Amino acid sequence: MNRIVEKVRLSDEVYRIVVEAPLVAEERRPGQFVIVQRDSEFAERIPLTIADADVGKGTITMIFQTVGGSTHKLALLEAGDSVGNILGPLGRPTHIEKVGTVVCVGGGIGVAPMYPIAQGMKEAGNRLVVIMGARNKGLLIMEDQMKAIADELVVVTDDGSYGRKALVTEPLRELCEKDPRPDQVVVIGPPIMMKFCVETTRPFAVPTLVSLNTIMIDGTGMCGGCRVTVGGRTKFVCVDGPEFDGHQVDFANMLLRMGSYRDVEAAAHEKCHLEMEAGKAAGRL
Repeated sequence: MNRIVEKVRLSDEVYRIVVEAPLVAEERRPGQFVIVQRDSEFAERIPLTIADADVGKGTITMIFQTVGGSTHKLALLEAGDSVGNILGPLGRPTHIEKVGTVVCVGGGIGVAPMYPIAQGMKEAGNRLVVIMGARNKGLLIMEDQMKAIADELVVVTDDGSYGRKALVTEPLRELCEKDPRPDQVVVIGPPIMMKFCVETTRPFAVPTLVSLNTIMIDGTGMCGGCRVTVGGRTKFVCVDGPEFDGHQVDFANMLLRMGSYRDVEAAAHEKCHLEMEAGKAAGRL
């Protein structure tokens, strides 16, 4: 069992938990993820990126959004409770080297998995530019952490409630139009955001890495649920990724596959909200 040592609610739907997992903390590298089961071996397996780790304390930090039934149940756990199973680290680590100027673009909760990558890029000696975006101010996360490591930080919101009123593609395009252009762009966020960031950098031939968050079950390449088409070939996000050359990803196919369970997720989301409100009214939560 993996004890939760800290839990923080970052927004209405986003939570950060720090969990004891010493072996994972020791082995993890930027870009990798874990498979989490809330309680029993029969519980749903949830892929979560490792947002941070403390080898000395033997802990890893995970930030997640409540989407379906299992993430809502995970959000009910408190410090002192335990997470049933954590498998990892999984996936290929981010390839980090000194290339010059690296632009890290994080959308919404995608800022969390971006943080260790941005740390690694900065530690490798790169000039680090971070673009953070969200629908509104209340959904922004980890601004202070990014500000502490970035040479330049750009914050945008869709509604203009904080920072600059813009989509992340606007400052990204402006950076690509400069001379010299960025040497590397890394993008993590909602799939549609990653798609448009890729189309923004494509005309400028700026290498663009994306971290994909496809449907995933076992995390070891056996189920095939996470398959995507990259450069015309089938790849499995859990073992071949999660990071790929964004200019080679077939986003149209990926978006179609990811919509397969949207109605089921929406129904589970609504059901969990109703149950939580009923629990609060009855004094159980």
